Amino acid sequence: MIRKTSEFMNKFVLSVGLIGIICVTGAAQDETNSATSQNRQGIKSSSSRPLPDAGRIGVDVTEQINISLKDAVERAFDNNNDIDNVRLGRRIADLSLKGSRGGFDPLFFSESFLETRSIPTASIIGGARNGLVSIDTLNSNIGISGLSGLLGGRYSVVFNSAKTNTSNQNATLNPQFPTSIAINYTQPLLAGRFDSTTRSLRIAKRNVELSDSQFKLRAIDVVSQVEQSYWDLIFSLRNLQVQIDALKQARLQLESNERLVERGVIAPIEIVAANAQISNLEQNVFAAQAGVTSAENRLKSLILPDRTDPLWNKAIVPISAGDPEIPRMPLNEALRSAFENRQELNQVGTASEINKINEDYFRNQTRPRVDLTGTYIGSGLAGSTTPQSINPSTGELRIPEGLIGGYRTSLGNLFGNDYPTYRVGLTISLPLRNRQAEADLGRTLVEGDVLRNSRAQLEQVIESEVRNSLQNLRSAEARLEAAIASRVSAELLYESEQRQFRAGTTTVYLVFQRQNDLIAAKGREVQAQTDLNKAISIFKRSIGSTLEANGIETK
Repeated sequence: MIRKTSEFMNKFVLSVGLIGIICVTGAAQDETNSATSQNRQGIKSSSSRPLPDAGRIGVDVTEQINISLKDAVERAFDNNNDIDNVRLGRRIADLSLKGSRGGFDPLFFSESFLETRSIPTASIIGGARNGLVSIDTLNSNIGISGLSGLLGGRYSVVFNSAKTNTSNQNATLNPQFPTSIAINYTQPLLAGRFDSTTRSLRIAKRNVELSDSQFKLRAIDVVSQVEQSYWDLIFSLRNLQVQIDALKQARLQLESNERLVERGVIAPIEIVAANAQISNLEQNVFAAQAGVTSAENRLKSLILPDRTDPLWNKAIVPISAGDPEIPRMPLNEALRSAFENRQELNQVGTASEINKINEDYFRNQTRPRVDLTGTYIGSGLAGSTTPQSINPSTGELRIPEGLIGGYRTSLGNLFGNDYPTYRVGLTISLPLRNRQAEADLGRTLVEGDVLRNSRAQLEQVIESEVRNSLQNLRSAEARLEAAIASRVSAELLYESEQRQFRAGTTTVYLVFQRQNDLIAAKGREVQAQTDLNKAISIFKRSIGSTLEANGIETK
């Protein structure tokens, strides 16, 4: 692989950013020749000028930790706040689904009361004493109701039991124990077969799928950002090394010029040129050092949960190789992978399913309401006999013997189905105008058209991204190959110019020009390597394989 053939790339030490700016030894020698000193008046060697502090703001460079790209990705997946927020969104969606299922939970209810009534009665037939009838009732009702979950059906079961005592002189049973059970089921035949609770449950299930897709998409984005930030940090460290190496070489050149000036071989003005070169290179070193700090902070912000993490104040040493394998995938295969794995398409698909649920619901609401109702009521009764329950002429009971007894006898009558009532009926509700439902349906249909257009547009965008990423991948690989060749040529030219300068056949200006060309060539090679690494990351994101490539499972 072309990157592995590059001796320049292999010699980089990524931990250079932790060492800081290396002060090059070799201070300017004392001026020993007065004539030369007069000619060099006002000229001060840059080698004697101290460099700023090599430390980085907020980072203890003596505290360092080695981190591979895999480690960085795993830390981000576990700690990144954006991913954690979306992960919490998944929990919210799960809880919403649980709440939607609660719409089908049966409702149990109970009511008990003690009631005393005094009823004024003027008729002797009413059985009144002193013009009134008193009734004491102890009543208890229990029941259960809810949705069946089958085509909008609703049910209710109510059991009622009571004990009554009355002062009515005509009562044949006193006290009495009336009991009853009522079972009702209502089945919508048109509107209502798709009820709002079922709609909410189906949408909640799709929202869980949507939250999973959103989680994966956010994880892909963050992991892709981590990969590119990791490569940016490597670039910053390597660029710093390039600038430091160039500064060291320039200082050595300055020392050589000073010796040649002292021997009278070259003019003192060549020291000015060397000092100017060093000053320019020092600026490059300081700018590169600032770039290391910025790149490191960006990476830390992605992989750490907060600024209290111990790693926040430590120096990161990226240890992964800067030459990942370049994907070799034809366009049709890349597009197939993208259309299968891109979470944006999954989200549009889920939104379309939710839209279809709403369409079915609102279409059902436009129909007339016709409900089939079935009701069963069973009754039971028992009580103690009174003088009025016996015929004084014959001595026979005026009531059936099956009604004589207590509460258990009443339950026996009830569950023996001795006194049933059955009812079947239709309830029709026909709105004269149903504009709300029609508007809701129309809006949903339009939203469906919008989603279809959005999907078509998204597919275009995805295919463009895949094409662009493939092109950038190939171009980045070619650029790296060209950058390596350019750097090799620049090294040879610089070495040749140095030999010519030592032989006295060229000028220091041309030596520095060749050095600047070499520095630029090295920088372009480092940048080309970084661009290739980032192009690989972007390509993986474009086909939706970022998580799979990093061995991350989101379930």
